[in-house]
Amino acid sequence: MPKSEHFAPPLPEIVGNAPAMQDVYRLVRLAAPAPPSATVLLIGETGTGKEVIAKAVHKLSRRADGPFIRVNCGALHENLLESELFGHVKGAFTGAIENKPGRFEAAHGGTIFLDEINSTTPKLQVKLLRVLQEREFERVGESRTIRVDVRVIAATNTSLEQAVEEGEFREDLYYRLNVIPIALPPLRERRDDIPLLAQYFLKRYGDLHKCVVPELTPLVIDALKAHDWPGNVRELENTLERLTIFADGGPLTADLLRFGRARPVIRAPRGGAPADVPSLIHSLVRAGMHAPRPPHVKLHKFLVDGVERELIEEVLRECGDNQVKAADRLGINRNTLHKKREMYRDADPNGAEPGAGDAPPDSSAAVG
Repeated sequence: MPKSEHFAPPLPEIVGNAPAMQDVYRLVRLAAPAPPSATVLLIGETGTGKEVIAKAVHKLSRRADGPFIRVNCGALHENLLESELFGHVKGAFTGAIENKPGRFEAAHGGTIFLDEINSTTPKLQVKLLRVLQEREFERVGESRTIRVDVRVIAATNTSLEQAVEEGEFREDLYYRLNVIPIALPPLRERRDDIPLLAQYFLKRYGDLHKCVVPELTPLVIDALKAHDWPGNVRELENTLERLTIFADGGPLTADLLRFGRARPVIRAPRGGAPADVPSLIHSLVRAGMHAPRPPHVKLHKFLVDGVERELIEEVLRECGDNQVKAADRLGINRNTLHKKREMYRDADPNGAEPGAGDAPPDSSAAVG
């Protein structure tokens, strides 16, 4: 397929004609009919729509009638992820009260999509490499070998090459995954697609909320195109849903726009002294010592964990949720950063991750 040829989006729910997306469409059509051994690696920032492109590869393939199974590798601890992927037998570990098939078995005859493959541990990477090479594995706690016929599509929101250099990702697994790489551009590199995407989402959420689809005014279009969209298409989708509700049947106006999350205003100390960091820390500690808190929460956890979580959240936001960049800026190991995110997510009753805001999984329907 020549690069000069114009390619339509591979699925109706994929919107956009930017040159960067034309290359994605071309590669999707080349990858779809390839044999199962040709693993597809989707590379892109969080919110660029990697899952939708994975579904496009599946639906255009000869496996379209088979199952499409998605696994978020970054959402589960190593032991749970191993059981989720390969299954387990009764008694394999505490809580294993019955035999359970894994996601690879569920994907037999179809496609398995391994999202956030970059978050897997070295131990699990060895088992994934074997599945990719031999198409076989054992359930946790069982010696019987199971063979499967699956197409593997993996996705990463960080540089696997850098992870290999840092010893955090197996080089042989990287090359086995990187047979057909497809890079998804961030939204800031395809601003001309923003009006089309905005109109698509307005129609979707107008229908969903059973309200009049608001008019997209030129001022709003200019404001949308001027924003950098660190959350990419997912952030745009959330913004348009909010605008649909706020417009209440009227036209969209620039004053309805609100990007990002509300942040507390930090005021300078009394007397007009500059708000230097040591002074702010002193004020925060004094305020935190006398602030109401749950009786079982001690001061150290209340203050230090709170500050650390806010710091991680802010750095991840500024780094576009790139964990490698964020870890380097924080001065900690990427695995440490991943564990802290898990810890704070588990501690949150709403299950939110730092930097995630109100965002849903990476499954925005209109990515191109």
